[in-house]
Parts: sequence; C-alpha cells; structure tokens
Amino acid sequence: MADRRKQIMEAAVRVIAQDGVRGLRVEKLAAEAGVSTALIYYHFQDRAGILRSALDHVNSRAERYTDGASDADNPRTQLERMLLLEIQDAPTVRENSVAWGELRASAVFAEDLRDTLRTTTAAWGHDAETLIRQAQAAGLANPAIDPADAGERLTALVEGLSERWLSGSTSLERARELLSGAIDVELGESDSRQQREQVVRAAPSPSEP
Repeated sequence: MADRRKQIMEAAVRVIAQDGVRGLRVEKLAAEAGVSTALIYYHFQDRAGILRSALDHVNSRAERYTDGASDADNPRTQLERMLLLEIQDAPTVRENSVAWGELRASAVFAEDLRDTLRTTTAAWGHDAETLIRQAQAAGLANPAIDPADAGERLTALVEGLSERWLSGSTSLERARELLSGAIDVELGESDSRQQREQVVRAAPSPSEP
C-alpha cells in the first residue's frame, strides 16, 4: 500500500508541475498514476487531501536530494550546499520547485492548504536555523545575528530565486551566485571567494528516483 500511495503522489507532483493545481483532477491523476479513482479516494479522501499530501511529498523529495549537504566538513558549508541544492538544473529539482510554487500560490485562496504549508515551511527554516547556530558555535558565523530570522530570510530567498530562474527571469548561475552572496551577508564572510565558488560548482546533482 505504501508503494501505491507513493506512486500516486509522484503522479500528483507531475500533474501539478505540468498543469498547475487547477489542472489536478482526480480522473486525470488516476490516469497518470495508472490506478482507479476509487483507490485515490481510499488513500486521500478528497482533492484537498491529495493537495495536502502532495505538499508533504514535495518536502520529502527535497529532503532526499539535499541529503548530500550533510557530507560537508562544517555547518556553514552544509547550509550553503543545502540551499544551493534547491536551485539546480535537474529534472527532479525542477519538477519539485515548480510544484511547490504552484501549491504555495494556491494556498492564497485555499485556506485548507495553509496549515500544511506553514508547517513544512517552518521545518525548512528550522533546518537552516540549526545549521546557523552550529556555525556560530564553531566561529563560522557572526554571533550577533538571530539564527531564526536569518534562516527564514535565506529560505524565502531560495523560493524567490528559484522562481526567477525557472521562469527565465535570471540565469541559474546568477541565482546561485546571489544566494551564496546572501549567505555571506547574513552570516558574515568567513571563506574566500574562491572557496565559495567551489561550493557552488561542487554541489552534487540528485539521483533520479
């Protein structure tokens, strides 16, 4: 059952990324996932349940492709890699980012999505906050900054930059450059520019599911 549920969610993310939230109809999702509409209703009850679960699934996928950041040798580099991995030209990341943007925009009008979106966003910000606190403890970040505020600003910036490069308003390279620069502004510079550029270039691509 868990595999079938995942199969449906993978299909839901594809449909949302391709057609937007408005294009997600249960019949279309069933066809995309290769299952019956009855099975979808069994797992998710209604369309609102599908959307809430899709938000959780997008978050889980992002956790998988940013997991490589934990191999960094210090928390500051880990933070930078974690955020940069959200802005890369890989099919899974592109699909995830587009679907996330569609779901977030839909929450403006669909109040039943807001609690799930708020929880997911807060968890992401908390991950950044934790790494910033660790960087401060290691002497790799300005001790005067508020880690929670900095984490919230940086994750919000990732969302905005991702939307700009996906829509063609800026290049991928420029988006990543601006993000690395913002981390320096938030945390205070500690690495050389050459080291920062190496982090940008070395950020690994995710493995396709």
